[in-house]
Amino acid sequence: MSGVRAIVGFSRTVADLAVTEAFYRDGLGFERIAPPEPVPTAQAEAMGLTGLQARQLRLRLGGQMVTFLTVEPPGAAYPVDPAATDPFFQHLAIPVRDIDAAMAQLGRVETTPISQGRAQVLPASSGGVTAYKFRDPDRHPLELIFFPDGEPAARWRAAPGLFLGIDHSAITVADLDRTLSFLTGALNLHVAQTGLNRGPEQARLDGLDDPVVDVMALTPPAPAPHMELLHYRQPAGSKRSNTVFGAADRASTRFVFSVADMDGLLEALRVAGFARRSSVDGEAAYCVGPDGHGFLFVKA
Repeated sequence: MSGVRAIVGFSRTVADLAVTEAFYRDGLGFERIAPPEPVPTAQAEAMGLTGLQARQLRLRLGGQMVTFLTVEPPGAAYPVDPAATDPFFQHLAIPVRDIDAAMAQLGRVETTPISQGRAQVLPASSGGVTAYKFRDPDRHPLELIFFPDGEPAARWRAAPGLFLGIDHSAITVADLDRTLSFLTGALNLHVAQTGLNRGPEQARLDGLDDPVVDVMALTPPAPAPHMELLHYRQPAGSKRSNTVFGAADRASTRFVFSVADMDGLLEALRVAGFARRSSVDGEAAYCVGPDGHGFLFVKA
């Protein structure tokens, strides 16, 4: 069956690579993989950046990679006053060894908080984790998360350092059924866990009044890192914009998947009715999911 093999990284569009590197290095422990460089031709073609000046900076946290892009001329700015219910919301969840120490290091850089007050300890029914959400200089959301026990804690126990890696990326979705059909069909992901989060701790974590949110974990064949879906039953999602952000736009964050059978994946996307673009050499492809989130596919 066609589909993806693994999440091999994440990609974000930012305004200034130097500002971004300082933030993620000093506040979150990321390390540079290579100096800023042109975006590979195949990926630029797939993402519709041909003819633009697109450069990237690859940073690593543990075993996971995030690629930050700058594009000239720039696309749309990040929308003002963003919320967790916005359909373009996508955070990166960073597991930490000690939440207090992680919060102290994060305090070295300027952030915009999403969570109200300090890190929140969620009830056992919501996973029992301690978490804190905030935004980087371009308003992209991030989450620090401490796993007290169980399989998630065991998964990260051997990772070195204070900031351990990237556990998952969560996207807010409005049409849960259509999104699940896309992810479990064309992309062949597997629903690994489901839950319903609510209560005052969740409200303070998300910076929302009385949220009720479906949380679903989906995994590719190689399960780490994984994807999470956030479907807010309440409050209602933002209706202010139905804009689909492209790779040049500041609000754009993309999953980067490895694919063994690119032709098969493109055919599955076509049959499912999703527009897709591929590079001339067939080494990369790109599509937009039901709620506008970006998916970059690279040939394994």
